[in-house]
Amino acid sequence: MSFASHYLTCAGREIHYTDWQPPTGTARGTVVAWHGLARTGRDMDELAAHLCNLGWRVLCPDTVGRGLSQWAANPRDEYCLAFYARLAREFVVQLGIERCHWVGTSMGGAIGMVGASGYFEPELQKRIRSLVLNDNAPQLAQPAVERIKAYAGNPPAFATVTELEAFFRAAYKPYGRLTDAQWRRLAETSTRRLPDGRVTPHYDPAITGQFIHYPDDYLIWHHYDALALPVLLLRGADSDLVLRETAEQMAARGPGARGLLQWAEVPGCGHAPALNVPEQLNLVSDFIERAEQPAAPLDS
Repeated sequence: MSFASHYLTCAGREIHYTDWQPPTGTARGTVVAWHGLARTGRDMDELAAHLCNLGWRVLCPDTVGRGLSQWAANPRDEYCLAFYARLAREFVVQLGIERCHWVGTSMGGAIGMVGASGYFEPELQKRIRSLVLNDNAPQLAQPAVERIKAYAGNPPAFATVTELEAFFRAAYKPYGRLTDAQWRRLAETSTRRLPDGRVTPHYDPAITGQFIHYPDDYLIWHHYDALALPVLLLRGADSDLVLRETAEQMAARGPGARGLLQWAEVPGCGHAPALNVPEQLNLVSDFIERAEQPAAPLDS
């Protein structure tokens, strides 16, 4: 399966996305796959190819300030969950997506959570049918947040892409098993060249200002408790961001208390599973299949 690369103006910013289309006449619906904090939509290639082979159209945006999308003109106002939810709402509305399943890694899961709760964007809430939280929760462990801020807020620069790839391999080791080819693609789709010729990760370092200007932006239990749709929590078994006790809280309240939460731990991964191996891919696609049958109960 291959994809087409497109651009769309959302919330006043040009947004890049990849569009994975199944063969003509086989489309079953749409999945929006949204990446993590300092990443790009190309992280979702394996997931998109897997779902596309099953008949799903998959849309993978680059958030404002990441990848090939435009950077924020007003970083303080635009690098926050409320603006990301607005961007997501305009994205699905402009593309005419009436109903979609949402798969979000880390920040992408938080965007889906606040979008599906209805507090920020009621129109987006109506269009999200199910939600996959890939190592994301309504409360994050502060030491892990500090770790992420430390490397994301001060991205290094290297003379060569090979050196940058080595940095990515170390920083994202918790993703789990990636082949050499997958690491190379991650590096090549996450690289921008600086005016002095060196290379650095492909995002605006100002994105971490979110943690300064909106220190509680990811403390979103009220959004989680309001969810009234099927939710799959994928927790990296070694995750330092989503603690096991937080997952247990999720199982006891909100959609968990209403029998709408399915929870799976992914062995061999920390923050966050790369969604690139059959075991992980099948967890997502099986959940989406079941979410297409609203009456089917979910195992917690």
